[in-house]
Amino acid sequence: MSRLTAASAADFVLATSDHAFAVDPYPDFATLRAHAPLCRQPDGSYLLTRYADLLQVFGDPVLFSSDKRVDFKPRFGDSPLYEHHTTSIVFNDPPYHTRVRRLLAPFFAHRVLRQMEDSIARMVDALLDRAAERGTIDIAQEFATVVPLNLIGELLGVPYDERNPLRAWANAILGALEPVRSAAELATGNRAVEDFKAYLRTLIARKRANPPGADAMDVLWALIEASEGDADDADTLTELEILHNSIFMLNAGHDTTGSLIANGVDLLLRYPEQRARLQDEPALIKSAVEEMLRFESPLQIGNRRTTAATSLGGVDLAPGTFLHLGIAAANRDPARFDQPETFDIARNPNKHLAFAHGIHTCAGNSVARIEARIAFGKLLERFPRFERAGPTVRPHRSRFRVVESLPVRLEPAS
Repeated sequence: MSRLTAASAADFVLATSDHAFAVDPYPDFATLRAHAPLCRQPDGSYLLTRYADLLQVFGDPVLFSSDKRVDFKPRFGDSPLYEHHTTSIVFNDPPYHTRVRRLLAPFFAHRVLRQMEDSIARMVDALLDRAAERGTIDIAQEFATVVPLNLIGELLGVPYDERNPLRAWANAILGALEPVRSAAELATGNRAVEDFKAYLRTLIARKRANPPGADAMDVLWALIEASEGDADDADTLTELEILHNSIFMLNAGHDTTGSLIANGVDLLLRYPEQRARLQDEPALIKSAVEEMLRFESPLQIGNRRTTAATSLGGVDLAPGTFLHLGIAAANRDPARFDQPETFDIARNPNKHLAFAHGIHTCAGNSVARIEARIAFGKLLERFPRFERAGPTVRPHRSRFRVVESLPVRLEPAS
């Protein structure tokens, strides 16, 4: 039940939202959609919660900019976090965004994705083999984040025995994007950026000394090779750009996909009738993953800034207005989805905004979908009677839909 009312909805402040909101924001999102769909914040920004408004914003990258230099400077100052988040592809506009995305595109082609499937399946099987010996597994810590972390590690050519620090670095860097962070948390994030960059520099030096083979699927090495030509070439990146976009790929690739898998398992436990249907009709796995993305969007809140005066949802916005994009709210908008609060693995159509829309559609969305399909398929095949062994624990994070812990008891198929 929402703690907001029709009268109090306009007073909602995202920056001071509490842990209860992080655990279950959907009732409040529903009230905001109905009574304050463009909710003005004390700093002059707006929180958007309607599907149509977000679709308009995502569809016009010129009027609604992703560049975060103005927004992050007061928050991060001249720090490693500022350097990282204003250099990575996601927080930039064309032409820089176009240049980086063009360099990354070949690694997300259909042919390459098909090659990844065997690698993902082997990783999932190995994790479930180890879990089967113990009889229990923490889905969040020992499965959901481990699969994408290792896959992105492989794509970047990070040796297996050197991947252990990557997860903590990623959590600290992405955690800094939450609406409220303490000085200590920001300091941890800054150290993580510097440590991550230092590690990648040593890794690049080793690759230069011993280049990967021509058939290696190594994104980091490909970016290095593509950027060693003419410095004025439009398709080259500086070393700093390579470092930060590699960090972004690993952070985004493991965090959002890990959240998709963990939230998906939680949903199957919460909705046993949908789980039973998926077990009976495994062909529904694709639509089930799409419904998981809609119902528990890994990225709950995005943002943009207006570049000129405009009107959105009947509200006049001045140039430079910051917008909080309630993706999770839009994905449950009854104006777009029939019975949006119902988890339906066969939902069709299901044009959710979990991976955004337009030129900023997540470049790795196909990889995330493949990882999730394989992970759920194998988990249900091998352990059809898995059951909850403890509560789903969520941290105080409202920008990302994170599961911190989800213990599950396994029981193999008879």
